[in-house]
Amino acid sequence: MRYIGHVLPPTGDWSTRHSVLATARRTAALLNVLGTDGPPPPPEAVAEVLRAHGEPEPVTLTPEDVAGMRAAGHLLREVFAAGDADAAAAALNRLLREHTGPLRLSSHAGRTPWHPHLDRADDGPWDAWLLASSGMSLTVLLWDRQRPPGRVCASPSCDHVFIARGSGPERRYCSRRCATRERVAAHRRSRTGGTTDPPG
Repeated sequence: MRYIGHVLPPTGDWSTRHSVLATARRTAALLNVLGTDGPPPPPEAVAEVLRAHGEPEPVTLTPEDVAGMRAAGHLLREVFAAGDADAAAAALNRLLREHTGPLRLSSHAGRTPWHPHLDRADDGPWDAWLLASSGMSLTVLLWDRQRPPGRVCASPSCDHVFIARGSGPERRYCSRRCATRERVAAHRRSRTGGTTDPPG
């Protein structure tokens, strides 16, 4: 079960750490550490990502918590894998319908500023929290931008997800490292007679 026992932080600082964009970026970071295949990560590796994104102590996870979060991550990846806004919206609508509660406001018994929640209880399990908080932030980003809120890296050797920029050309890779690796590979293929589309 999740435990929330922190004191009320300064409102501005709390709002920055829990903004829609910050929450969406935390979602991407969690999905990347949770992975898709192979053995699950150790609980402490997931806890470190939570701490890095502002989750207050104590952050205590069990292997069962991580397994639940990984299953939630598989559901959330459908949003990142969507090819357009319509498909992303359909994935989000399905997730919200099947895995979250009604929209409500919570202050965690006065320990935080009032903010919206979609999970069914403030002390619910980590997987329910991940689905609800991520579903909320990704929904608002899609609503605001009218485009998928994020993507899966286009590199065949990478399964990381990332949050899309608000404007400008569409990003295809999770990092410069992946973009550079694919650009170099495309250049090598072109020199040996292969054809490929240049990476974006």
